[in-house]
Amino acid sequence: MNSSVKNLASAAVVGAAYAALTMLLAPISFGLVQFRVSEALCILPAFLPSASWGLWAGCALVNFMSGYGVPDIVFGSFATLMASLCIARIARGHSPMLGWWRCLAVCAMPVIWNGPIVGGVIAWSTGAFWAALPLSAAQIAVEEAAVMVILGLPLLRLLPRSRAFTHALARVQ
Repeated sequence: MNSSVKNLASAAVVGAAYAALTMLLAPISFGLVQFRVSEALCILPAFLPSASWGLWAGCALVNFMSGYGVPDIVFGSFATLMASLCIARIARGHSPMLGWWRCLAVCAMPVIWNGPIVGGVIAWSTGAFWAALPLSAAQIAVEEAAVMVILGLPLLRLLPRSRAFTHALARVQ
């Protein structure tokens, strides 16, 4: 099978997984307090760079239902895409089993990008953007950090040790 078709298919699967997981856990995925378990999937571009575009598409799809409208669809999805592209860049040329510093850098990217951008979207929705921005950005960053430390970091360390994961990854690449 053509490499670009495999990349497109894997990106679609990742996007669908992101959207399904977010919708399945909708009560904690949307709102002022967001604990998007699906954000743990943001580690996947460390292994499969094309997953970045799937994460972007999945995020854009679920942000249609977020209640924050077009700003969240555009900017929230942009934050996920930028974090994912940075993750792919951090891991490029390295073995699937990343060192601890790279793992921490990978897990920091969604925090760095989503905190201020999604926090800005939420602050904008309050009508008091400048007053709400610091707290909204900090809150989203803390929530994102919790997901990445509790779920993302263990996945990042354990997935390369999984025979099923490495086998599936080899078939896609």
